[in-house]
Amino acid sequence: MNAPELFDIKALLFQVRKSKSQTDIARLLDVDVRTIRRWETGETEPPAFASHALKDLLPPIFVSSVKSEFKFIDLFAGIGGIRQAFESIGGECVFTSEWDSYAQKTYAENYNSDSHEFNGDITEVDAKDVPDHDVLLAGFPCQPFSIAGVSKKNALGKAHGFADATQGTLFFDVARIIDEKRPRAFLLENVKNLLSHDKGRTFDVICKTLKEELGYHIHYKVIDGAHFTPQHRERILIVGFRDSVAFDWNAIALPAKGEIKLKDILHKTDGSEPYLPWDGDRFFDHASREVLSKYTLSSKLWIYLQGYAEKHRVKGNGFGFGLVGPDSVTRTLSARYYKDGSEILVSQGDGKNPRRLTPRECARIMGFSDTFRITVSDTRAYKQFGNSVVVNVMVHAARLMQQFLRDDMQPELPL
Repeated sequence: MNAPELFDIKALLFQVRKSKSQTDIARLLDVDVRTIRRWETGETEPPAFASHALKDLLPPIFVSSVKSEFKFIDLFAGIGGIRQAFESIGGECVFTSEWDSYAQKTYAENYNSDSHEFNGDITEVDAKDVPDHDVLLAGFPCQPFSIAGVSKKNALGKAHGFADATQGTLFFDVARIIDEKRPRAFLLENVKNLLSHDKGRTFDVICKTLKEELGYHIHYKVIDGAHFTPQHRERILIVGFRDSVAFDWNAIALPAKGEIKLKDILHKTDGSEPYLPWDGDRFFDHASREVLSKYTLSSKLWIYLQGYAEKHRVKGNGFGFGLVGPDSVTRTLSARYYKDGSEILVSQGDGKNPRRLTPRECARIMGFSDTFRITVSDTRAYKQFGNSVVVNVMVHAARLMQQFLRDDMQPELPL
């Protein structure tokens, strides 16, 4: 079986069906059995992100025999949201870097990290030691650039190029690897505010570094996660190609915002919540059909949040909690969610205090399938999902880049 056939989702489904029933697959993917039937008959197309979940269900010997369409590296990997997207279009991860030990644990639990190099602090890695790759992926943290405040140059002379403007920031580590390895393409992800940081000078340095110093053709766009999940989460994506290609952010239309509601990711209390062996009853009591009471806010905390919101309302500020219901699209899930959950509080009605999302619901609102294992504490899980990417957004970007990542890809010829 060649690579395009293998990574076609229908082909994956065919292979999984050799060892698992439609009912088993539906339960593991948290969809209706009829949905699996429609995928098999071609009545409806499986979503692209189902590819990763299906590959999790393949026998290990089958997965290890796969020839990838392209190779990529995963920098500032977090819990692997960008990796999932590029595996779903046929990529093979050959190098991972993530400094946080708890994120490493979650990553190792969900991906076959034994098949390639796994590194901690990327700042300590020599670019020459990074394996050759076709695509570089990096959700790099945005540390403040201090262009005007670059320290005095040492007696050996003034630094030049991107090393002068970005030394001391984690973007520098991305740039030095691109400079050394010259991948065919890259995808960088960051917060929307990267555009306006330091009155736009930070983003200007990044663009000049990628275009003028490194010679790549770049395309960027801010995309809201609300196109794919019930959460407003605007992030900037920067795509770069070594050669000039006809990349177009509008080649595949984004789904309308708000079509996916919060009720689509909340635990179901009508008896249809799937039982996940790796979760058990950690987040949801299947016998009582209820979310565990520990996720409901204490009266003390709920009173405090209401008072805090009122105090700022009187001052004309917008600070406060975000109370949501089944038909809501929420605020952005942040890494501080573990503290009080104030940005997304689920109304429970009947005079009950609202509750936080459970870590499993946080996984869902970030686009991770129910096959994703959560083995760290709730606090760590909240931090990890709050720092992650919306997987579906990354899949959208990966699909747009896909045709330009093949060996037979031709650069766009000048007119």
